[in-house]
Amino acid sequence: MTAQTVRHDWQRTEIEALFDLPFNDLLFQAQQVHRANFDANKVQVSTLLSIKTGACPEDCKYCPQSAHYHTGVDRERLMAVEKVLTEARAAKEQGASRFCMGAAWRNPKARDMPYVVEMVKGVKELGLETCMTLGMLSAEQAKILQQAGLDYYNHNLDTSPEFYGEIISTRTYHDRLETLSNVRDAGMKVCAGGIVGMGESRSDRAGLLQQLANLPKHPESVPVNMLVKVQGTPFAELDDLDPFEFVRTVAIARILMPASYVRLSAGRETMSDELQALCFMAGANSIFYGERLLTTANPEADKDQLLFRRLGLEPLEIDDYSDDVYEAVIADAVAEEEQPPLYYEVS
Repeated sequence: MTAQTVRHDWQRTEIEALFDLPFNDLLFQAQQVHRANFDANKVQVSTLLSIKTGACPEDCKYCPQSAHYHTGVDRERLMAVEKVLTEARAAKEQGASRFCMGAAWRNPKARDMPYVVEMVKGVKELGLETCMTLGMLSAEQAKILQQAGLDYYNHNLDTSPEFYGEIISTRTYHDRLETLSNVRDAGMKVCAGGIVGMGESRSDRAGLLQQLANLPKHPESVPVNMLVKVQGTPFAELDDLDPFEFVRTVAIARILMPASYVRLSAGRETMSDELQALCFMAGANSIFYGERLLTTANPEADKDQLLFRRLGLEPLEIDDYSDDVYEAVIADAVAEEEQPPLYYEVS
């Protein structure tokens, strides 16, 4: 595996074979891919703020913000623009290079778009990269956000197509893929990953990664979330996922999407320092940083800074990374194959 090996035609059996590798062999392969594409001791740092909390009409079984479940999450209106900018300034002071804003919506309404646009513009003026997750986007909404200066849009696939019906009934898998297509067509970067530990099989974890890796262009950011079990949701009593299986998932994401930032996202609050260190070894090079991750706990910034010092890691500055790394790897791969990337979708 080299920096030039970028594929969009992964078969499920190939990915399952990676899951079956001895743990040390898998991590060694992932670390080689990681070092071929990135500085192994630099980590991109983002902060996530919930700009509108609770009362979401979707029925995602993992989500404490769903109106279908009683989880104790208070319903809050869309946050005022200036309050969002105050939070963004604080995030920058603590070392974040990207500020992500999330709203518990099925999709943004026309009345919300002017406020969202002002948030994007204001955060950009602070010198931070911008990311939003607002639910499904139409092509027109995606273009409006792109013109406002939004850098990234997050929209996770959550799991494999086969297991998806066990998670949510109010939005289809195709809906999610269509939003990603609208985001990409508008010229924004894509942040898309999933959640593990929801009772899915290893084959489902392979299926999720297959869908992400076989998109026409790999997501620039791939969050790998560990289920955060919240009382009141249908998944509150599920068994914990084997931590080594989580590390395997991170490692395979790195191998399949060599030029993408692989992010340790939800669930870090319950991860030991040792488990996080294994994830960094496996190729994770992005984290969410701060006290809250939407409505669930996240390690405090000073704790993350201490872990970085212990491991010899450094946060990336905005000037340290750009599209150049990603685009160079993709260009080399396309030139080598002499054909455009293929889109492969599991039926």
